[in-house]
Amino acid sequence: MLRVESVVKSFDAFKAVNEANLAIEKGEIVAVIGPNGAGKTTLFNLITGLLRPDGGKITFKGEDISKLTPYEICRKGIARSFQIVNIFPRLTVFRNVQVAVLAQKRRSHQLFQPAKNMVVKETDNLLESVGLLDKTHSTAGSLSHGDQKILEIAIALGSEPELLILDEPTAGMSPEETSTTMELINRLAQRWGLTILFCEHDMDIVFSIAKSIMVMYQGRTLIQGKPEEVRKNEIVQEAYLGVE
Repeated sequence: MLRVESVVKSFDAFKAVNEANLAIEKGEIVAVIGPNGAGKTTLFNLITGLLRPDGGKITFKGEDISKLTPYEICRKGIARSFQIVNIFPRLTVFRNVQVAVLAQKRRSHQLFQPAKNMVVKETDNLLESVGLLDKTHSTAGSLSHGDQKILEIAIALGSEPELLILDEPTAGMSPEETSTTMELINRLAQRWGLTILFCEHDMDIVFSIAKSIMVMYQGRTLIQGKPEEVRKNEIVQEAYLGVE
């Protein structure tokens, strides 16, 4: 479904992503791991069009998307959440998701018309699927941090993606919230037939949910393989242990 081939991205003299490679099959849950500064978020920004690669190629379902804008990539079927929560804090939970659904149905030009009765069922279905239906009328900014992260996932689902990219979906959550959120992500993948790419620092979570793991170090791909292959790989162990 997605292939990243020898992708490079530099900021002045610093190579944030350096010959990165990644392959994702339809229906997979794939994790990208690596220490802080490894290039994970930059890679996600390249895949979703927020940045353009200096070299290499990114293809989605066989089509080169390397030079497309973020909204064009979203239309192709890729949505994401961010490390720092990206919601409309002054709108209600319902309105946050409703805006995403309207945009997907190309009715966002009607945002300044009365929207009370537009895509209500679709919005309620999304909120029900992520467990936020009881907070429909709450202001998004008043939600707990964990619920705001889940709301952001619901917003991403509003664009009806085939590939959902999650940048540290449990960052800042309590252990209980973390466990609940990852169970939710697993259920959503099955219910909506999603392919999921995520990065996460909690290795217990990564190795329990991911079917394939890509390890980044200093912008490079060290390995991509099944969890057990990655766990036993000496290069990965050395990179994390700091052995020369």
